[in-house]
Amino acid sequence: MSDDTHDQRVEWLAKAGILTEALPYMREHAGKVIVVKYGGHAMGDAALSEAFARDIVLLKQVGLNPVIVHGGGPQIGSMLKRLEIESEFVDGLRVTDAATVEIVEMVLSGRINKGIVAAITAAGGKAVGLSGKDGGLIAARKLTSVHKDPDSGIEKVRDLGFVGEPTRVDPKVLEIFARSDFIPVIAPIGLGENGQTFNINADTVAGAVAIAAQATRLLLLTDVEGVLDKAGGLIKEMNVGDAHDRMADGTLTGGMIPKVETCIQAIEGGVGAAVIVDGRAPHATLLEIFTAHGSGTMIR
Repeated sequence: MSDDTHDQRVEWLAKAGILTEALPYMREHAGKVIVVKYGGHAMGDAALSEAFARDIVLLKQVGLNPVIVHGGGPQIGSMLKRLEIESEFVDGLRVTDAATVEIVEMVLSGRINKGIVAAITAAGGKAVGLSGKDGGLIAARKLTSVHKDPDSGIEKVRDLGFVGEPTRVDPKVLEIFARSDFIPVIAPIGLGENGQTFNINADTVAGAVAIAAQATRLLLLTDVEGVLDKAGGLIKEMNVGDAHDRMADGTLTGGMIPKVETCIQAIEGGVGAAVIVDGRAPHATLLEIFTAHGSGTMIR
């Protein structure tokens, strides 16, 4: 046997071993909903985007029901800049006036959403793009931000414009996709009771969708390795109590706090587990679902 043939055989055996390792997890999650929040660097990198689409198609092919919720902050910011529309952020949320919400909806429901649908289709899957408006999927209400003045201690309400929060996600719409060959790709736009359009944080929407679908997993793809301890090491697993403790002692800071809060709310709402995953790592979704060591930080 030549060295090349031997090397090929070793490679094939390694791949067979990977499939064997994945089998119990395929059986465990068969027929279950996996909600994936997709955004950040992974969405802006062509190679990672292509790999992500293939991974999602694979999940559907082996009997899982993936649901994609996507963000698009950088793309929205780029379009607003091109149109010379100024915007500001309050507590990490984009203040969204009437002019801005039109651009937000155009970018999220149009260019980004259909780009993801096209990538999944190119990878051999069937995807349908929709926003929270379609089929009444996401009912929303206006979100207000309360800020405490550091000098006076007086709380002030800040008007964020057309920034919303979900009040209800219709599980019947999600059930239709679970019974079909189609993968839903959801833009985080909600519909107010008077027909208003609301821009909603994509992590928040992903958590609400996961609760409505009673998902077995919620995956939040982000631009960091996961939740880090004070020494900078990855925390591979936490329970809800651990997460509260680490928020209280200052281990969690900045944008990681709302992500962990979303995970906690999802778990308390009946989701099997929530995972903060490094979306920059190739095949991070598959590693998390189909291997023993997983990827990122799991909160149970």
